Amino acid sequence: MKLNTVACMVLASTMLLSCGETKDKKESQDTTEVAEFKYSVDKFADIEVLRYQIPGWEDLTLKEKELVYYLSQAGYVGRDIMWDQNYKHNLKIRKALENIYVNYEGDKESEDWKNFVTYLKRVWFSNGIHHHYSNDKIKPAFDKAYFDTLLKETNTTLDNAVAEILFNDVDSKKVNLDSKKGLVTGSAINFYGEGITDEEAETFYANMKSPDPNRPLSNGLNSKLVKENGKLVEKVWKSGGMYGPAIDQIIYWLEKAITVAENQKQADAIALLIKFYQTGDLKSWDDYNVAWVQATEGNIDYNNGFIEVYNDPLGHKGSYESVVQIKDFDMSKKMEVLSHEAQWFEDNSPLMDEHKKKSVVGVTYKTVIVASESGDASPSTPIGVNLPNADWIRAEHGSKSISLGNIIDSYNHAGGSDRLKEFVHDQEEFELEEKYGELADKLHTALHEVIGHASGQINDGVGQPQVTLKSYASTLEEGRADLVGLFYLYNPKLQELGLVDDWKAVGKAAYDGYIRNGLMMQLVRLEPGADIEEAHMRNRQWVSAWVFEKGQKDNVIEKVVKDGKTYFNITDYEKLHDLFGQLLKETQRIKSEGDFNAAKALVENYGVKVDQAIHKEVLERNAKFDSAPYRGFVNPYIVPVKNDKGEVVDYKIEQPESFADQMLYYAKEYSFLPENN
Repeated sequence: MKLNTVACMVLASTMLLSCGETKDKKESQDTTEVAEFKYSVDKFADIEVLRYQIPGWEDLTLKEKELVYYLSQAGYVGRDIMWDQNYKHNLKIRKALENIYVNYEGDKESEDWKNFVTYLKRVWFSNGIHHHYSNDKIKPAFDKAYFDTLLKETNTTLDNAVAEILFNDVDSKKVNLDSKKGLVTGSAINFYGEGITDEEAETFYANMKSPDPNRPLSNGLNSKLVKENGKLVEKVWKSGGMYGPAIDQIIYWLEKAITVAENQKQADAIALLIKFYQTGDLKSWDDYNVAWVQATEGNIDYNNGFIEVYNDPLGHKGSYESVVQIKDFDMSKKMEVLSHEAQWFEDNSPLMDEHKKKSVVGVTYKTVIVASESGDASPSTPIGVNLPNADWIRAEHGSKSISLGNIIDSYNHAGGSDRLKEFVHDQEEFELEEKYGELADKLHTALHEVIGHASGQINDGVGQPQVTLKSYASTLEEGRADLVGLFYLYNPKLQELGLVDDWKAVGKAAYDGYIRNGLMMQLVRLEPGADIEEAHMRNRQWVSAWVFEKGQKDNVIEKVVKDGKTYFNITDYEKLHDLFGQLLKETQRIKSEGDFNAAKALVENYGVKVDQAIHKEVLERNAKFDSAPYRGFVNPYIVPVKNDKGEVVDYKIEQPESFADQMLYYAKEYSFLPENN
């Protein structure tokens, strides 16, 4: 489970390359030669691409650097899996677009060409032709005739039926959450074969029983469901199976990583991950996750696998993802106090007693320095992660929570305050945000990941949320974790633990920012007239809209219009704190009892529809600012340094000059899948 970037972006307003012998094949910029680090590398459409630094790299031993390098390579080589998962034609489309970009020798000053370049960059950023956040198909700002000319002039081959898809309404939504249109049939995501209905897919997985019902397998996590001779079968993602060529590369680099593992537990966990990739066996996946959770020693860690299920409208199938990270010792020490106090937070939560965990097990928390990201985590990245996702593993063995410190720092350094001034109600709100906003954001990330996702328990006999709550499971879980954070952000316990100097001020800043974002500022990401589809955006709106409505009789949050501009001003933080607690209690009840109808009512009534008048106003007010609604990152390059004998004696960090340079390099070095899988 991951905390999305939008909260950090609003409040503040991978794979490492094996290029020791191919440095001349890419443009790069040695970080040590940059007098002042330049965070922004590109800006186009609604997107800004940033760089991030890896502070403390030189303090690592050679063996630690080598481990980071191997794990990063293991992530990058699986990059194409995410592209193919996102849409069945993505790989052939990307190859065609890149061939045009590299070989076109015509007029590069024309508006059509500039629009083509922008389109390609948007596709790169989204790992496919559907917007990474809205899930809508990205429409080119040039016509089919111009595209045909580009294909012809660059000798690029692309089936005309596929080329037409770029311009028509076929497969217009990557992930459709409107059940009336069919969750499976209305989604372009490449997790289900042609002709499979929602009912068929749901029945198929409902009939799959785990050997141990108390430790259910994540059925469907690593496969595509297809029809063969009228019968439903799974095409498993494994060595020798679907995505086999890329998975074999992942295995190769993981095997090298074992040779430089920091300790035996770390090595054993990697070995189990290799076994999972070799066999596709979901019991091996669970065994790996248990071992991974227990491997807490060492300075280097990683996520790798088919992890988050947000892209599956039915909530079964995991998107490929890799993040490699280095422990931030100073910040981790400050924040690990939360994991030590996890039981206190559980005991003092507003949940019903039967929904509280009697013993919160093994929650570990670290602030980390990201070294590489790939797949579902790149270029658009989370700012916090809590894994594994299986509830039974979390209950029995605990979880790992991380905050991506250098990613958050890059957002903060690249941000500005002008946009914030436009949407705050008054000077007091602005000053609270300026003084405490960054701390409040980091604490909310920590509470969301460490306490939120680890809290609560499902009633005996109730199935897993992806089965009971279906398409609402992801947004309910993210909202529930948000609510845990919100409930405790306005609590003297944080000051008692030494995390803040003024808990009320920090809590107020956090509440102001959440409501401001949930009811207004996040709307800059939507096209006029659109509903909210993305799980995190939905949860921020249903949380904010619910407390706004329930607090109206006491004027807890007042809607203020002055000079034609709308603001939401919190008048009673104590009562808002109580409302967050009430909603947390109800949300946990829904999860614990598997109450689908209540989940549907909560999300559909509060989280989907947008106040179109406010949306129009927000877009107009935001238009004068040059800040992009979405941000993501290029990865630094890790370059092996060799001596005269050809031995690697060090690894140095270089920064990419451009977004396009990195994307083309990745396509050249890490393309292992055929265009049709």
